[in-house]
Amino acid sequence: MTTTDTLLTVEQAAQRLGTGVRFIRRLIQERRIRYVKLGKPVRIPESAIVAYIEERTVSTLGDVRSRFGKAA
Repeated sequence: MTTTDTLLTVEQAAQRLGTGVRFIRRLIQERRIRYVKLGKPVRIPESAIVAYIEERTVSTLGDVRSRFGKAA
């Protein structure tokens, strides 16, 4: 997390991911996403949302094939 990283509320994080608040709270509970605890309130760094999306992005079939090159 950088010092200029925006901290999002659970509601804002859910909106960014297009999910419900319950999904974000489950990610936090299972520690599947980075978060900041400020007493009772919880905030999610914007970079954690970006990293979560990047880690779960599935490559297209063309991207996978191009890594192996052409058959001999």
